[in-house]
Amino acid sequence: MPLISTSFKTLAEMFNAVFAHYHGRTDKFALSRKVDGKYQGITHDQLRDDALAFAGFLKSVGIEKGDRVAILSENRPQWVVVDIATIMIGAVNVPLYPSLPPNQIAYIIQNSECKAIVLSTALQLNKIRKIRSEIPSVQTVVSINPLDSPDESVVEFEAAKKLGETFNHSHPNAIANVELSEHDLATLVYTSGTTGNPKGVMLTHRNICENIKSCNESMCKILPIDENDSTLSFLPLCHTYERTAGYYLMFGCGATINYAESIETITMNLSEVRPTVVITVPRLFERIKSGLFKSVDSSPPAKRKLFYWALETGYKYAKAKRHHEFAPFLSAQYALADSLVLSKIKERFGGRLRYFVSGGAALPKETGELFEAMGITILEGFGLTETSPVTHVNRPHKVKYGTVGPPIHNVEHKIAPDGEILLRGPNVMKGYWRDEAATKEVIDEDGWFHTGDIGEIDEDNYLKITDRKKHIIVNSGGKNIAPLPIENLLAASPYVEQVVVVGEKRPFLSAIIVPNFDMLKTHADQHGIRYESNLDLMQKEEVKKIYDDLIRSVSRNLASHEKVRRFLLVPEQFSIEKGEMTPTLKIKRKVVEEKFKNEIEALYKGLVYEAE
Repeated sequence: MPLISTSFKTLAEMFNAVFAHYHGRTDKFALSRKVDGKYQGITHDQLRDDALAFAGFLKSVGIEKGDRVAILSENRPQWVVVDIATIMIGAVNVPLYPSLPPNQIAYIIQNSECKAIVLSTALQLNKIRKIRSEIPSVQTVVSINPLDSPDESVVEFEAAKKLGETFNHSHPNAIANVELSEHDLATLVYTSGTTGNPKGVMLTHRNICENIKSCNESMCKILPIDENDSTLSFLPLCHTYERTAGYYLMFGCGATINYAESIETITMNLSEVRPTVVITVPRLFERIKSGLFKSVDSSPPAKRKLFYWALETGYKYAKAKRHHEFAPFLSAQYALADSLVLSKIKERFGGRLRYFVSGGAALPKETGELFEAMGITILEGFGLTETSPVTHVNRPHKVKYGTVGPPIHNVEHKIAPDGEILLRGPNVMKGYWRDEAATKEVIDEDGWFHTGDIGEIDEDNYLKITDRKKHIIVNSGGKNIAPLPIENLLAASPYVEQVVVVGEKRPFLSAIIVPNFDMLKTHADQHGIRYESNLDLMQKEEVKKIYDDLIRSVSRNLASHEKVRRFLLVPEQFSIEKGEMTPTLKIKRKVVEEKFKNEIEALYKGLVYEAE
């Protein structure tokens, strides 16, 4: 993974090195996005000119080194322009999730005292208008999209760039004279949190630059990325995972970053962009898996039989390869299976994909092994906003599904006596913004960051995460139970969309399950089960039996106190909009438990269907 430069100490130095490397090149694109139905590229020179122009605008409206600039936008080239411009003048980027409601946006802007905000659409502008009186620190508002009607209090993005060009012409050294240190703050990222107000994570240039270099050092000898590579970007850029791995790292290696149109168009965009590397989360694999099996199960019997034969062959071949066993007959079988079936599945991703990198949440072991059987490598990793974020990743030459791999270069890990994962390295944050007490709670005197995750380190130094420390359930018998592994077992079923295991201070565990209604409807149609709605469908005894059988099957391999005894089916997915999930798609357990507290209480009173 050869970085164009490895001597940089600030993000500005990295960007300038890449811009210099590709100066004058019209055949190579830094970014690409859909315009009039077709992907069109943006050269490094174009990107640099736009960033300089916007940097000039920020300087012209009084943004100085250390000032905070918020950006409230979906992934698009302008997000990158604003980020680079902010970096160039030594200001601090405060990214905001476009899904955030006005009150949460107001809290973050108030807490960080942002002087400017750049937003994308009329929807985001309306949010700011609602809270305008609550955010007096904001002096400048910029809209990336053209305004529907004139508004003197808002500057359009293109107009801002022109103003910036004029400023740069009359102040030719204003940007060049900005002095940056590796210890300067680069970004202030507010962790979404599952409870309470978010905390501002202070990441310095050194934190992020060292993380970029460490990722590069850990992977370059095995699977180099260069200017021939491309990626599809669809995870929010305001999340450090996409920002470091899918943006800074890719840009630093010369890969082209293509922006998906939306979450709904990912499958189509994959086939159009034909990426070689994709940074993603486990949720995507569940969607792909669900769609694949739905398609297969509705196919003619002969085609269905061929698919499952090819898949079984893939499993055997992957296992043999993992154990370095050479079996000529199996290899020949796999070549046939790949030719007839598996290669067609890989074509759905454009046909050039070398690997997916999965993070942000736990990847079920079974999901990793399924994709491996289809000839698609998923490299699961781990990290936190507070660690810039990457700390671990599986290596292509030795993937161990069920683990997040060994630590990357320059990162130390160890397990505390209570099982908590501790991390140390130059990538660990400076601290929480204006919250010294909270900082001391997570970074000890020896520099170890306390992750709040429970885990184990195996004989190969690979880390396995078993649960969140705060998620540990203590039942009425005093037994400690990690719900995540149990949830992963249940979620492996194609009939399960989402699941939360509960049982704090209870005699046994229960599960709140959101069914995969696409799979249920296919099953119902095949078995002549009539229904009028999702709610009606999930109340059918034949449907309840599917989940009864699932829980029985999963519970056979669990300790007595880990067995799920009862379950509740709910008709709607947990969502960000309803406050049940964080912007990074983590389920807020306490919110879900509170929402269904009456139904949960009924489970323990025996008023709802029980899986014996």
